[in-house]
Amino acid sequence: MIRYLIIDDEHMAHDIIKGYCDLLPHMHLIKHCYDAIEALECLREHKIDLLFLDLNMPKLKGFDFLKTLSHPPKVIVTTAYKEHALEGYELEIVDYLLKPFSFERFLKAVNKVMVLQDEMPTIKNVTAAEKLGSMFVYSNKKHIQVELAMLQYLEAAGNYTKLVLKDQHILIREKISTMAAKLSSEHFIQVHKSYLVAKSYISSIEGNRILIADTIIPIGKSYKSEVLKMLKG
Repeated sequence: MIRYLIIDDEHMAHDIIKGYCDLLPHMHLIKHCYDAIEALECLREHKIDLLFLDLNMPKLKGFDFLKTLSHPPKVIVTTAYKEHALEGYELEIVDYLLKPFSFERFLKAVNKVMVLQDEMPTIKNVTAAEKLGSMFVYSNKKHIQVELAMLQYLEAAGNYTKLVLKDQHILIREKISTMAAKLSSEHFIQVHKSYLVAKSYISSIEGNRILIADTIIPIGKSYKSEVLKMLKG
């Protein structure tokens, strides 16, 4: 669950962001804040994972507010001003959304937060599913949440990629190179220009072939060294 604040002086911006978040089951709004001072009070009282932060606000500007926080939550900037993007990334924001932004662009930003949250250290013992987390993909005109622990391998199909899970297949309009950039190299490895596999599902490796369940996946020549490196630990 991601607990979030919306910090923006425009009511319409609140409506758009909350409307997008309401489409995602893991998002929980803590409070609507219409200036940075109100947000400071909320941060003192609640544990917050994510801020949707506007920059041009009364009393205290967005980045000035952010600089006052010693341990800020993850931040997605939502603004109409593109000229402040560099300063934002220097402050280690997660993403910079230019208004008006689409749901697809919004979802891409939230997916980044989910990945970062999954990578945060924790003192409890976690299951494989909790450790890997999940991500949203778009298929058949809907956004589907994929548990990465169920993902066995990905297969390229032109500009599409087939996600092969333990219990289903999902075809998405994304290149496999794009998916490789989104998935952690700790858990997934590209073994061929057309195949990206989950390390935990590899049953055996023999010659230039990998066995996952009943599927034989080829190892490309240019990927052989990475596979050997993985075998050496």
